[in-house]
Formats: sequence, structure tokens, C-alpha cells
Amino acid sequence: MAPLKAKGDLAEVMIAADLIRRGYRIAIPYGEDWNFDLILCRDGLTLERVQCKYSTSNGICVVVRCRSHSLTNGRVRATKRYTAAMIDWLAVYDPTTDRCYYVPSTELGGGMNVMHLRLTPARNNQRRRVRLASNYLEI
Repeated sequence: MAPLKAKGDLAEVMIAADLIRRGYRIAIPYGEDWNFDLILCRDGLTLERVQCKYSTSNGICVVVRCRSHSLTNGRVRATKRYTAAMIDWLAVYDPTTDRCYYVPSTELGGGMNVMHLRLTPARNNQRRRVRLASNYLEI
């Protein structure tokens, strides 16, 4: 198994376990051609699409790649940027902090490339347009 695939699989399992621990029910879509990795069932009524990502933080921030690449023979064939039309949540597993972070798809706009979740405040005290990771611990 390719190292990237193994990391993605680990992220899916860790996020699924975190959601189950929180009391949610989940379903896993069949096949590989979905825009999401998990289906979250909230209150037994509402189904929400969850895209899972693996990202190792550096102690300062978690870099979240809000995209996926389709590969053919090791070459990028297409890049997909996630939007609210495709998913409801972008869930990120960080093995450094051993935490899962949940970004609502409404924050992805028309399909951003990358997002940074800060684990520590900015050294220059900037607050505008700063996403604190602690604000993304709940779903």
C-alpha cells in the first residue's frame, strides 16, 4: 500500500472512531469515487458528508489541504477542490496532537487550496483572518 494511501486510511479510521466516541453513527460509502469518505448521521435524521484528511502539525499550525489529486501512473490527472456543494465537513486528523479537527464546508468558499489552523496564537498578535485550531474541535 502506498504511504499516502495508508495515511489517508488512518485518518478515516481515527475520525470515524472520534465521531463514534461522541455518540454519532456513521456509514462508509461503497467504492472510491465519492467526494466524501464518511457519512455522519446526526440525531438519527440528518445525513452529513465528511471528507477526511491526514495532516501532521509542526506545533504551530495544522496545514489542511482542501483538495485531492487524481493520479494516473503517478502523474496528477486532475485536482479537485472541495466546496459546500460536495461535502458538509472537512475533518482533519493530526497525529502530532492526536486530535481531529472539523472544518464546516461553508468556510471553504468556492474551493480554497489550503487552510491553516493555528495551534498557538500568532507571534505578531494578528487576530483577523486567523483560524484557531481550538475552534474546530467540535462538530
